[in-house]
Amino acid sequence: MLEMSIYQEKLDRANLEIQRKKDIVAKSPMRQKFHLMPETGWINDPCGLVYFKGKYHFFYQYNPFDPFWGEMFWGHQVSDDMLHFENLPPALVPSEDYERYPKGGCFTGSAIVKDDKLYLIYTGSTVYEQVQCIAVSEDGVNFTKYEGNPVLHAPEGFKKADFRDPKVWEHNGKYYMVAGTKIGDRGRALVFRSEDLINWEFLNTLYESKGEWGHMFECPNFFPLEDKFVLIFGPMGTGERKAVYFVGDFDYEVGRFYPITSGEVDFGLHFYAPQHFLAPDGRNIIVGWSNNWHWMPIWHDFGATSKDGWTGFFNIPREVTLNDDLTLSFKPIRELEDMAETVCEKENVEIEDKLDLIDGYLYEIKATVDLEKTTAKSIKLALRAKGDHVTEIVYDLKKGMQSIDLAKSDGWSKGKAVAPLNLTGRKELTIDIVSDRSSIEAFANDYREDMSCNIYTTDEDENNSIIAENGKVFLSKLEVKRLNP
Repeated sequence: MLEMSIYQEKLDRANLEIQRKKDIVAKSPMRQKFHLMPETGWINDPCGLVYFKGKYHFFYQYNPFDPFWGEMFWGHQVSDDMLHFENLPPALVPSEDYERYPKGGCFTGSAIVKDDKLYLIYTGSTVYEQVQCIAVSEDGVNFTKYEGNPVLHAPEGFKKADFRDPKVWEHNGKYYMVAGTKIGDRGRALVFRSEDLINWEFLNTLYESKGEWGHMFECPNFFPLEDKFVLIFGPMGTGERKAVYFVGDFDYEVGRFYPITSGEVDFGLHFYAPQHFLAPDGRNIIVGWSNNWHWMPIWHDFGATSKDGWTGFFNIPREVTLNDDLTLSFKPIRELEDMAETVCEKENVEIEDKLDLIDGYLYEIKATVDLEKTTAKSIKLALRAKGDHVTEIVYDLKKGMQSIDLAKSDGWSKGKAVAPLNLTGRKELTIDIVSDRSSIEAFANDYREDMSCNIYTTDEDENNSIIAENGKVFLSKLEVKRLNP
């Protein structure tokens, strides 16, 4: 029997806390303008991303009480464009024995539409075990947990306390689930099959680490893309890697994935746990959590916003496309164009020293560098500069590397994101920068090599410029757009 009295008491307490604090949090000078963030408290992993009854539904790990991680609820927001959101009450509350634990709760999962109902498939987490559970809604707002939960335990031989983050999809009338786990110090992704979302059979180990991909696969995503399949997960215990992808082949009968290529989704300091879903027009979209964990070597803290009563936001949603060489590109969704106002659009721009671009913090900068004409050894973008504050992005053309340095960004942030810049055989370098109040997302090489970083300035009149270092920079095209959320 479901613990409805515990459920209602926790939900009422959460809603009361949100109402009590939301107006205070809304005054935080670091609030984003077009990225999902909580009304109050803490968020992390995106969960249950889905389009249902005319709205995009975004769920997420949520602690409404404090700006730090705690017992997890599922927060819930809806959107028409994935950039502007309406807050709804928490969708899942940790009320049952299989999820009621101060350092557990309703962990990450996914969503799927079946018989015009919205199903959430999530991990119930306690200190002893992680299990997979179901909740159902007819209106997409009010959810009822399945009385037979949990519907799936870890298969024999796998660690019960590390079996989580189910991602479910449908194929030819059957349902499939991929979930992350481990054996010893090696991560694995397991695949299961079901006729009804309730009764599951273990099909196979989808993919496993031999040690090179860490000791646990978190938040695995698996989906078809053109004639290939894509596996994305967070590889715990692999240094600075936060989200990796593999492209290859999959056999539905055997349940085994055969990777051909691999890469990193984002090389920045603040990108983790991306979740995939299909937009109604067929686009493959992923959304990540714009932060990192304390067990990562790059971790500094969870950000300056905690002093204002909130922590965490999502990265901008990105469309996933397959390139001819079986690498992936991750491009900001085209809905961003709907709030863009062109400030500057030029061709054949020569920069000998410095070119000022735009003032402020809400903008998109697109540049195409002519590598054959450019003589500079490196290109520097000095962004969000005012007084002693500046965030520097450097494209080192001689060393084939790029970086975002946060040392002088805001007096709070630390660290430097470093990524490859593969210019082999290329005649041009494409750059796309998207800036919001507390984030800079940089995309290079046709969206193949991307970096996302958070910064916490509250300055208004910030300068943004391109600097040519040790030579001249030639841009075949330059577009600067002010974003008006």
